[in-house]
Amino acid sequence: MAEIIRIYPDNPNPKALAKVVEVLNRGGVIVYPTDTVYSFGCDISKPKAIERIARLKGLKPEKAEFAIVFYDLSNLSEYTKSVDTPTYKILKRCLPGPFTFILNASSAIPKFFQKKRKTVGIRIPDNSIPREIVALLGRPIIASSVHDDDAILEYTTDPELIAEKFDNDVDLVIDGGIGNLYASTVVDLSEGEVTIIREGRGDISQL
Repeated sequence: MAEIIRIYPDNPNPKALAKVVEVLNRGGVIVYPTDTVYSFGCDISKPKAIERIARLKGLKPEKAEFAIVFYDLSNLSEYTKSVDTPTYKILKRCLPGPFTFILNASSAIPKFFQKKRKTVGIRIPDNSIPREIVALLGRPIIASSVHDDDAILEYTTDPELIAEKFDNDVDLVIDGGIGNLYASTVVDLSEGEVTIIREGRGDISQL
């Protein structure tokens, strides 16, 4: 059964964060809030956990295009190839924020995760909960939005309903309040130009 743990974005409890990191370190799958919709997550270094999330999303692991969450831009160079100045300025301007930016991946992306992919989506949510989890864990976590079976709703925003639905599929659900209805804006910067893949909560006038 999935455990539900309440964490307040304005003042995340260190003991609660430590409990989440403990679950991630042992290969667990969590659901956590972002500045957009609730997301499935796991430690980027745990292939079996990544497989579990892929199965939850009905995807083959090798075809799953999960984004990864950073605390800030300081670890970007470890997981992506060097970005030019105009690209960095866009990232600096928009992050933390409700954007997913597609960049060229470095060889540091675990082989299982990369699967010959040359790009990776990065997220730095404007929500202290996932960012503090990443900081405490010391590694990025996977980000994959929790979809609703109802096509009209698209996303489940209530953490209690999420916990009920995925009770046997995840290890822990973070209740960080009601989630947003809209996903992140996805922007491809891998070719040196701004290509909007999906318009979401992120304001494209910032780009």
